[in-house]
Amino acid sequence: MEGKTLTALLELKKVSRSFGGLLALNEVSLKLEPGEIVGLIGPNGAGKTTLVNLVTAVYGVSAGEIYFDGQRIDGKKSHEIARLGISRTFQIVQPFPKMSVLENVAAGALFAGGAKDLAQARATAEEILRFVGLSGFANASASALTLADRKRLELAKSLAMKPKLLLLDEVNAGLNPVEIQKALELIRSLRDRGITILIIEHLMKVVLTICSRVAVLHHGQLISQGTPQEVVRDPRVVEAYLGSRFAHRTQQGKRNG
Repeated sequence: MEGKTLTALLELKKVSRSFGGLLALNEVSLKLEPGEIVGLIGPNGAGKTTLVNLVTAVYGVSAGEIYFDGQRIDGKKSHEIARLGISRTFQIVQPFPKMSVLENVAAGALFAGGAKDLAQARATAEEILRFVGLSGFANASASALTLADRKRLELAKSLAMKPKLLLLDEVNAGLNPVEIQKALELIRSLRDRGITILIIEHLMKVVLTICSRVAVLHHGQLISQGTPQEVVRDPRVVEAYLGSRFAHRTQQGKRNG
């Protein structure tokens, strides 16, 4: 008996996006299988955040198709996509500053996470805050949090939407090594809960540590994808993004490890 073929959770088919005369994404095709952590890397301006914005309908596609869980989603509105099970964080964290930490998370549960009323939304928020380690700040103003805790709050808001797919945009930016390690542990625990993750990341140590696959954008084109080890050896990636010094260092570390 032949094994059943898994349907990709997210699939982009030759997706392009233009802004006036600028082609920000050019026929990008990419699949995410259920349960993966996939890294999305590339130089500044390569099109990484644009890709996330297309998946979440911040922008519409200029050409191509996007499928989620077997359903075509390009053309849908952002709130419709959120309710299907896609949530995201933002590179610049955006809490509701005049609301408490608990109220920030409860808002996500109420408006996109399927909570039937405010009491259920608050209960969901309390559970998520315990999970991300912010329960002690539930009644604090979101504006009073440190950067690391605001990042955790951003993640908690996304989790309140009960995602099947989580899109993380520079979630480790600005964090120190200890904070990054805690963030990685949290991301792994999300994967263990069955959430598929696409992470935009500049820190290659993070990419090599946590991702099962990596996709590389350059000038809006997907120039490479594969395991982290395959990607760092790809001459196109070395030339466009990593540089020969990093690639050599990575291979030396692998030989010496």
